[in-house]
Amino acid sequence: MSKAGAFDLASGLGGKIEKSDVLSAVDKYEKYHSDFGGAEEDRKANYTDMVNKYYDLVTSFYEYGWGESFHFAPRWKGESLRESIKRHEHFLALQLGLKPGHKVLDVGCGIGGPLREIARFSSTSVMGINNNEYQITRGKALNRVAGVDQTCDFTKADFMKMPFADNSFDAVYAIEATCHAPDAVGCYKEIFRVLKPGQSFAAYEWCMTDAFDPNNKEHQKIKAEIEIGDGLPDIRSTRQCLAALKEAGFEVIWENDIAKDSPLPWYLPLDTSHFSLSSFRLTAVGRFITKNMVMGLEYVGLAPKGSQRVQSFLEKAAEGLVAGGKKEIFTPMYFFLARKPQ
Repeated sequence: MSKAGAFDLASGLGGKIEKSDVLSAVDKYEKYHSDFGGAEEDRKANYTDMVNKYYDLVTSFYEYGWGESFHFAPRWKGESLRESIKRHEHFLALQLGLKPGHKVLDVGCGIGGPLREIARFSSTSVMGINNNEYQITRGKALNRVAGVDQTCDFTKADFMKMPFADNSFDAVYAIEATCHAPDAVGCYKEIFRVLKPGQSFAAYEWCMTDAFDPNNKEHQKIKAEIEIGDGLPDIRSTRQCLAALKEAGFEVIWENDIAKDSPLPWYLPLDTSHFSLSSFRLTAVGRFITKNMVMGLEYVGLAPKGSQRVQSFLEKAAEGLVAGGKKEIFTPMYFFLARKPQ
């Protein structure tokens, strides 16, 4: 039930930002990043503003091109992108051992695509936490359309300071979301706090792999492209994520970079050498059409000024993601399953 047309894309651009303020918001967002003189310390100190601006600016693009679930997935030959995304979400539910009646938390839930899929797959109640008002408004509308509004809901809050009581949830998961946290230990400690003793937390994390060389200029450029194009204060290594989990108090059951085992590259939908009718909008031709459509919509005033700039840094992100994937220095699916001790 995602937005599908050009008018829907244009009307959603900028999210809750006033249309006349979108260009200014793009300027402020870009200045957080290294290509525009920004520093990692500033991004971490102002992560709430940075991430909110990012999702106000890009959510309409994401939904137009990707659907309701804003994440990657390992993919089998002959499997569509949408099928692989659903399977990736089901895998998470199975790893957590979700059962009917469980109360589950989705940390950094976007517009709730995974939340709805997991709730229907496992017959659970899922609460999504998200600090972006536009995404929550959109998610609630999609919940009503999907008929899960009685069992699934959203809370607008910062996942570094969650408004839930201790030991509230039977399971917690995060899909490519806690990478936005300025401090992994602090984020994982909050998740630990709201999770019931003996229960599990599972996540797919965006990470730099052991192949990343912080002194390599090309590697630095790729990392910076991913950070500006995806609203990230920094990108942690897999080792840093694992250490942060343990420091937060979790027992790690198992962890692995699932991208390594994917029969088809996880970045294939963004690779301009790849063509697919089922995900046409993500192909080089589809993105070229979108670019020109956004240019036209902005020119006639249907899309706010600054929309082309947003589309441009999303293109830069795609280039960085593909390059990072091909060089195996970046993964969007470092998976772990961890338990809170009894």
